[in-house]
Amino acid sequence: MSILHLLRSDCAFGGSRRAVGGLVAGWLSLGFLAASLQPSAAHAADVLVVTSGGFSAAYDQLVPLYEQATGHKIITARGASLGNAQDSIPSRLARGEQFDIVILADSGLEQLVAQGKVQEGSRVDLARSMIGMSVRKGTPKPDISSVEALKQTLLNAQSIAYSASASGTYLSTELFPRLGVAEQIMGKASRILSERVGAVVLRGDAEIGFQQVSELLPFKDLDFVGPLPDEVQQRVFFSAGIATAAPQPDVARHFIRFLASPAAAPIVRSTGMEPSAAR
Repeated sequence: MSILHLLRSDCAFGGSRRAVGGLVAGWLSLGFLAASLQPSAAHAADVLVVTSGGFSAAYDQLVPLYEQATGHKIITARGASLGNAQDSIPSRLARGEQFDIVILADSGLEQLVAQGKVQEGSRVDLARSMIGMSVRKGTPKPDISSVEALKQTLLNAQSIAYSASASGTYLSTELFPRLGVAEQIMGKASRILSERVGAVVLRGDAEIGFQQVSELLPFKDLDFVGPLPDEVQQRVFFSAGIATAAPQPDVARHFIRFLASPAAAPIVRSTGMEPSAAR
């Protein structure tokens, strides 16, 4: 089944998710954890994680399953992959906040490795995501099925919201100039800091909103229009790494192995992402 089919399928939300959760919980207790739990991770520990929004929909479902099966406690902070917002992941690490694991867009992770904030060689790809667009329910769904249609939708929109993180950086610095609309939409396009784009569209502060598909789908009062056309789509890996000063590196590695494992793949896929285990 294609990612696009999954994005437009009602089975991605609802009863089937509960069934998937039960299946993953069974795999956790009977298979993955029994086979991979190391002696250093056998006692309960607090694991400090900072994650960007792209992987959050899957992460929020997987964390309680892992905690229940292992006894470890996952303590989570959140922020954008890129940018200088006060709560962005780069800003948090720059001011010395301590974490075991960082989860963010691959480009942001590589920057943190280069800065010495994340251990070199610790990167594990968790899932691949695409950029999509949503509008409020009951409003017309603009056409973005082709590059030309996307261009016209941007020009016709009264207001546009896009993320301040990886997807928005791509849109504002690469895609909008490539489409030749950067100057025309400058006065009506807003870069959203420290908030989901879906929330802005839901309030009516923007007519259309662009963000990672996995961050738009949880907004049930929005209509997900679809992903960007393939010709201009940016497929981003969301990846995990071990912080250089991680207090619990062994347990952190174990948790990352679970997030990237086939056991976690059904839930990751249900949120509109392609799990790394499927590649």
